[in-house]
This record gives sequence, structure tokens and C-alpha cells, in this order.
Amino acid sequence: WMVTEITKMTKPKMEIATKEEGNPIAQDIKKGKLRDYHGPIFWNYGCFPQTWEDPSVEHPELKVFGDNDPLDVVEIGSRAQAQGEVSRIKVLGALAMIDDGELDWKIIAIDCKDPLAGELQSVADVEA
Repeated sequence: WMVTEITKMTKPKMEIATKEEGNPIAQDIKKGKLRDYHGPIFWNYGCFPQTWEDPSVEHPELKVFGDNDPLDVVEIGSRAQAQGEVSRIKVLGALAMIDDGELDWKIIAIDCKDPLAGELQSVADVEA
């Protein structure tokens, strides 16, 4: 299950505010400014609730530590999901990224209700 933080085809960089009571979804702030993507993103973006990339654990091969955030999900289905929507997803693969020197896993997935969910078993099945 994933929680959608950013609806596809939108620009504001939203995320679960893990340090605020109730963990609301809020626009990310960096250096005192609200963050936006340069253009709309072409997927739904969210996270696995109650997961965490541990900043005290070093990845044995990449030699970087977790980013202290929930595990990210990139949902590539056809439907724009509402912010805050909880959806059952099918994991297709994972991508380890290093962002500002921290490990930031991206789980590639598709909504189980998407028409293509039955055809896709891994990222290798996704058309470019």
C-alpha cells in the first residue's frame, strides 16, 4: 500500500511532514523556500507508510546512509491519484539513488487497479 503525496502532472514538491504532529502532507521547504519541480511530473509519487530509511545504517556497497524519510514510491499507472489517497500497488522494481549524499530508494510500482497491472511483472515489462 502507498500513500500518494504528489499527484501526477502537478509541480509542487509535497511530502509527509514526519516532524509535524499527525504527519500531514505539506509542501517541502528548502532553504526557506517552497519547493516545486521544474515541470509537472509524469507519475504519482508517494511513500510506503511506516517505513524509514535509517540514517545510522550505511549501505554496504554504496557507502551512503539512509535519508531519514519513508521509502519513496513512483507509481506509473495511467490514473492521477488524489493527494493522500491510499492505494494497493504492485512493486515492479527499485532504484537506489544518492541525493545530497544520502541513500534515497525509489520503488517503481503500478496501482493494482490499473489496466496494465496484470501485464507488468517487472520494470523490464514497461515500455520506454
